[in-house]
Amino acid sequence: MATIDRQSATLALAHALSAAERGLPVIPLSRSKLPALPSPHRNGTHPVLCRGECGLPGHGVHDATTDPATVRALFAAAPWATGYGIACGRAPHHLIGIDLDTKPPGTDATAALQLLALRHLFTIPETVVVITPSGGHHIWLAGPPDAVVPNSASRLAPGIDIRGAGGYLVGPGSLSGRGVYRLAPGTAHLGPAPCPRTLLDLLTPPPRPHHSHHSHRPVDHHGQGLVRFVLAAHEGQRNTRLFWAACRAYENGIGEQLTSALASAAVRTGLTPHEAHATIASAARMSAAR
Repeated sequence: MATIDRQSATLALAHALSAAERGLPVIPLSRSKLPALPSPHRNGTHPVLCRGECGLPGHGVHDATTDPATVRALFAAAPWATGYGIACGRAPHHLIGIDLDTKPPGTDATAALQLLALRHLFTIPETVVVITPSGGHHIWLAGPPDAVVPNSASRLAPGIDIRGAGGYLVGPGSLSGRGVYRLAPGTAHLGPAPCPRTLLDLLTPPPRPHHSHHSHRPVDHHGQGLVRFVLAAHEGQRNTRLFWAACRAYENGIGEQLTSALASAAVRTGLTPHEAHATIASAARMSAAR
């Protein structure tokens, strides 16, 4: 088993270096598809608003780099890594990922995207497509430098998740607990195609109006909706849904009160307590930075 793990780590590093050469910032991932390096602030009692300013690795997508020496150093610090993540929203490609999932049963994200395309008159261009171990697809698109595409889960349609600024895509060649991520036939020679303007408008909704804390809905009512949103997550959505819900909780001033309930809901969907609390802490840091 140790030999197989070393082979997987070696392949993951090779794929990551190849992606970095093409201008795609990368980080090492574990089999769980989460960043392989733990946070250097994980033992603190309060969330630390650090996105790598401390100079230490372990800040998730904020560690992503195209520098080959730094990529090698990150993987050397995480010899258990079997995959790599590609940071979205970063120059030069400003990558946008459209994640077409296959769960829960009955979900047809591909058909939902086709319906959106017909309704809003856009066409998905020929571009990089990655096939996930569960049979889903990651469509890679390039965004303009002045557009900030947020991450979202099933906002456009059920089963369509968006990876934007602050998110990452599992790179082709990565090995997860479910299998290997592979490039779709005929797309290996392609780069991320520009995102159609109409689709980009759908992915960048106007900013929500600011409300004072006095105008928020009651904590119990609002918080229970976020908890139910997390509980409804299926495999492939769990971390993204938890992060989205935690961000909304902190934006509405109820993050600390809702941490325990959100973490418990995430654990019920299959995340470990450590993964759940790490994701909530990341949401707290991002919300504070904003």
